[in-house]
Amino acid sequence: MKSAIVFIDAGYLSFISKFFGNGKPLKYKMEVFAKNLAKSKKLECKKIYFYTAPPYQDSTPTKEENKRKASYDKFIAKLKEVGIIVREGRCQKIDHTYQQKGVDTLLTIDLSRIPKKEGISDVIVLTSDTDFVPIINDLSEDGINVILAYFTDRKRKSGLSLSNHLWKACKDKIKIKKEFFIKTEPRFFFPILRGKKKQKAGGQSL
Repeated sequence: MKSAIVFIDAGYLSFISKFFGNGKPLKYKMEVFAKNLAKSKKLECKKIYFYTAPPYQDSTPTKEENKRKASYDKFIAKLKEVGIIVREGRCQKIDHTYQQKGVDTLLTIDLSRIPKKEGISDVIVLTSDTDFVPIINDLSEDGINVILAYFTDRKRKSGLSLSNHLWKACKDKIKIKKEFFIKTEPRFFFPILRGKKKQKAGGQSL
């Protein structure tokens, strides 16, 4: 089975997760989600790169800002525990709005060097940003198959809107399904010797 590297834009994935969760983020394992994306194209997920930014903190953080940062740090630590490579930009406050900075630049840099460095001919990119079209075109010219992982609600200027420019740049695509978040490897269940009931083994998700 051929290998692929999965590159994930955290902001876009968050919109997709909330869409499938009817406004609330789904609980799932990031590594399982990425592997399911690769499996849908009969590929093995070799590595996962996750692009995000920590929540904004003032020079003198408020209690709420500290709480959000602590929750974020816990989430990132769990990703790193399972081998996910986290690339962080920064969050700026501009006129009472919050904007991520540097995230797209990190993803562009990694797309330009990592596939060639790893000797990978297939990459899966989960994004909706048209700014990545130039690097996607460059990779395609170098013989690297860029697979766009996407979901759209077909509403202009929504968090799930998708650029036609980006759509045309990627010849291969994966439309994200809810089952990608929850589908896991088959589990085997064993009866408890005492009593008549069977207990199923379960696991916690991120």
